[in-house]
Amino acid sequence: MTKMFCYQCEQAMGGKACIRGGICGKSAEVSNKQDELTCALIGLARASRGKTPPESTDELVMQALFATLTNVNFDAARIDEYKGQVQTAKQQLGGSPDFNMADLWTGDPDEVSMRSTLLFGLRGMAAYAWHAWVLGKKDKEVTDWLYKGLYELGEKHSIEEWLNLIMEFGQINLKCMALLDEANTSAYGHPVPTRVSRKIEKGPFIVISGHDLYDLKQLLEQTEGKGINIYTHGEMLPAHAYPGLKKYPHLKGNFGTAWQNQQTEFDKIPGAIIFTTNCLMLPRPSYADRTFTTSVVGHPALKHIPENNGRKDFTPVIEKALELGGWQEEKVFAGINGGTEMITGFARNTVLGVADKVIEAVKSGAIRHFFLVGGCDGAKPGRNYYTEFVKKVPQDTVILTLACGKYRFNDLNLGEIGGLPRLMDVGQCNDAYSAIKIALALSEAFNVGVNDLPLSLILSWYEQKAVCILLTLLSLGIKNIYLGPSLPAFISPNVLKILADKFNIKPISTPEADLKAILG
Repeated sequence: MTKMFCYQCEQAMGGKACIRGGICGKSAEVSNKQDELTCALIGLARASRGKTPPESTDELVMQALFATLTNVNFDAARIDEYKGQVQTAKQQLGGSPDFNMADLWTGDPDEVSMRSTLLFGLRGMAAYAWHAWVLGKKDKEVTDWLYKGLYELGEKHSIEEWLNLIMEFGQINLKCMALLDEANTSAYGHPVPTRVSRKIEKGPFIVISGHDLYDLKQLLEQTEGKGINIYTHGEMLPAHAYPGLKKYPHLKGNFGTAWQNQQTEFDKIPGAIIFTTNCLMLPRPSYADRTFTTSVVGHPALKHIPENNGRKDFTPVIEKALELGGWQEEKVFAGINGGTEMITGFARNTVLGVADKVIEAVKSGAIRHFFLVGGCDGAKPGRNYYTEFVKKVPQDTVILTLACGKYRFNDLNLGEIGGLPRLMDVGQCNDAYSAIKIALALSEAFNVGVNDLPLSLILSWYEQKAVCILLTLLSLGIKNIYLGPSLPAFISPNVLKILADKFNIKPISTPEADLKAILG
């Protein structure tokens, strides 16, 4: 297969779609197999109507959707395996025809746009649901909606009906993010403000990337007492703030910056690397032999760590780290702005714990405005906007951030206001739930609607988790969101107009112009 169609991420070729090979690195073969898997999942959802699928099928749906996220699985054989399992599960439920693959991306532009938006949101929510599931947290309403959403993808709807479905999905994704928040905090405690070093100590080490805190916990347990240090990478950075994880003394710091720099930063690294979720880029030969995948992540050139009865054996990763030995001398790496330290752990429990100080600072005029500047990072030009925006905000403002977009500025020292840091890292992308709870608490404290708060959302998007979060924000009625660095290719002009008219979504322009529009 030489042709494909994929426009689910921000780096779609020419701002339209990848049609010969993905900019992300996935082949046309893998892309087409992911489409086949999606159509099979719609068939499975059809077969499940009026029935109660077993939990094994619930798990399969989450994993199969998760595997189609950008920068997760590049292994055609693994995608085929998921498809085979979906077909078996479908037959066990009585069978039903799959969605016609030829119709997935074709038809009325607005209908295709709405269908794509819901599909990509479902892919993002499935990832969050899976992370909660492995920690024993389940919500039938969330799981049932995965089937409902997949079923509705195969049906005809008016634009108004699609919009209603998408808003309903946004509310379900809020429940899903709350579920994952509960899963993480009940397992590891509430995050606390924590300084994280970029220093890599001499000796053997492992870099763990992705979002899965349970994988990190197992790795920390299995490396305890072995003389191996563990460093987070990318979205794993906020793990340092959880008491149940930071108690391990060999969880030392963070390696590198955001995901899109991994091919350079991992080049000839003398340590082992494990990817628990996205974002995996095509590995270079200089580090492919020391890179491992687990869970739904896959690449045919990389060794995979399987799950066995809910546990994983990271022995191959540990042995590789010991074999490589690490650097002979301590190394200190800087962020993109030259900083060598970051601070994380400002999730809802921490921020709301000092709500009285925050409220007083706003009332006294010490804090004029809050900015939530966060979302996905990426390689596409224009993302320096977020660095410059944060640098240019006035001194009497506070910046909340989350997800990997924070690497554009999280090594900056922006000082404090009344003992409160001006830059607060809320956590991973799914910790948008914390940001929402903070906003709702401020709204209640000041007795105004969220849209009337001195709060502006400046968001960057890249992949499907950002889509499900955006849909949740819209379902809450949040307006005036600035979105960049470019608008999604899957949003048709008519759908964009509907969203702009209803929610006043704006594309970013320049930091100066946007700040002037916000602050006057």
